[in-house]
Amino acid sequence: MSAAGIPEITADGSGLTVVVVASQWHQVVMDGLIAGARHALDASGAASTLVRVPGSFELPVAAQAALRAGADAVVALGVVIRGGTPHFDYVCSATSQGLTRVALDTGKAVGFGLLTCDTEQQALDRAGLPGSVEDKGAEAAWAALSCTRALQTIAAGPSLG
Repeated sequence: MSAAGIPEITADGSGLTVVVVASQWHQVVMDGLIAGARHALDASGAASTLVRVPGSFELPVAAQAALRAGADAVVALGVVIRGGTPHFDYVCSATSQGLTRVALDTGKAVGFGLLTCDTEQQALDRAGLPGSVEDKGAEAAWAALSCTRALQTIAAGPSLG
């Protein structure tokens, strides 16, 4: 696992509405990811709502619906653990591409909190649980907030030269 070089990202979430869209698979890991995201959003001052979807594959459509309904940003949380079939590759690819498309189509931030792990232990190590070495739920929330503020700065017409 490489967390080397990870920046410390924070942002003021005051006045922002963020929807956390989270998968239901791998409940222990998801509980950690959701707790991390909610803690970061609360600390930032953002208002947040949690919406659960069946699996990671459903994250993009729910993220898109939340942004179209008026959310300022979305934090998409899920976990896919490699098994013995190509299912892992298809779900990870489709979900990642779908979340990218949602961000580009809406012009709004989507915090990427999709864990794509070879083992359950790798997921637990990233879930922000006691004993975890990373908190990907919090990281995804801070990234969504920071990107939202950056997009607002660009939209306000920053001096580019």
